Amino acid sequence: MAAPVNSVGKPSAERPQINCTSFQKKTRSKLISIPGTRPSVQNGQLLVSTGVTSLDYLLGGGLAVGTVLLIEEDRYDSYSRMILKYFLAEGVVCRHELFVASAQDNPDDILQELPAPILDDVAMHKPVEQPRLPCEPQDSLDAMKIAWRYQNLPKVQSALASSSRFGHYYDVSKMMEPEIRQAAKCHSFYLPEHPTQSSATHSAMLESYSTLLKSLQEVIHREGFDLAAPMSKSRNILRVGLHSLGSALWGDDLSCQDNPTHRHALATFLYGLRALLRSSLSVAVVTIPSHLIQDRTLMGSITRLCDNAIALESFKGSERETNPLYKDYHGLLHVRQVPHLNCLTNQLPDHKDLAFKLKRKQFTIERLHLPPDLSETVSRVSRGELAGAAMVASACGSSTSGTKHLDF
Repeated sequence: MAAPVNSVGKPSAERPQINCTSFQKKTRSKLISIPGTRPSVQNGQLLVSTGVTSLDYLLGGGLAVGTVLLIEEDRYDSYSRMILKYFLAEGVVCRHELFVASAQDNPDDILQELPAPILDDVAMHKPVEQPRLPCEPQDSLDAMKIAWRYQNLPKVQSALASSSRFGHYYDVSKMMEPEIRQAAKCHSFYLPEHPTQSSATHSAMLESYSTLLKSLQEVIHREGFDLAAPMSKSRNILRVGLHSLGSALWGDDLSCQDNPTHRHALATFLYGLRALLRSSLSVAVVTIPSHLIQDRTLMGSITRLCDNAIALESFKGSERETNPLYKDYHGLLHVRQVPHLNCLTNQLPDHKDLAFKLKRKQFTIERLHLPPDLSETVSRVSRGELAGAAMVASACGSSTSGTKHLDF
């Protein structure tokens, strides 16, 4: 093939350089580097820790920035409040800014109850291997197994944890030191300190929710958490904690009446909250007393307006509290919704039977396993059935001994 006419006779230095291939070197996109965050391995979304490592595992590695985590409160609001304090304590340790809103307790009182961080060697209890005697052969150790029908089954791990470490550990029996707590910048919203006036115009959002949303929006724009703001200074994360939305203390009758007047007030607020978080470096945890909301359809709409949703079912005050099957746990955890950001499908947890328990120092979420030995339970049930049968027999007059069952 002949060369072009205009290039003949020209030195090689003057000839135009032509790229003969369409392949280009792939460069990694520059992610925002913020302390206390890491990118997701599934979709590259920026993640923060909730403070509970097992909950991070359920959410796909952590809580994505710009999303909302909904926690359906347990009946006595003890464990949901604890997860909220874990979330805020993780923000204090990572030097993130906090925004705490409540209508029942002063946000300063909530911050004073944050758990204290503990060291890794105290938090991670590793089983100590017992030394093997030199006279004990290896064959005898291998022969000590359980029943043959179970020896080929895979070992079940009850603890939920990932291979990579993310987040910190906390001791719920101790309070965080004031020096550590005061080092973090906190913005509080206490509803009794923000008097609301009922407007004459009809609005889909309550005045209390509207004031809360405006206050949060002002903090995001003033402190530079908006993504549209120029990156003149180092970026940070704003952790938003909203306690017990939808209760009567917020002026919402959603949990008080079967046909509430402000039926869609909370849903409208969550819609505006999610739109505000999508355009900022913020992440929110919202607790709602769902057991007081009678309309399940409306509760389903509220759940779909959030990116993540979990429900806590405590055993306190129920029959399961005294049931020996659940003696190792304090309640059940239900995953209502998992996020599906920048992907077509969401990552579902591999195990749906989940339970939580509060140890002396830690709150953990584990896979629910029933005890293998039910002989004591069966004997109790059998004795109860025999006693009931004896009472029926004595009432009918068919048996005097009371040790035989009735035959019909």
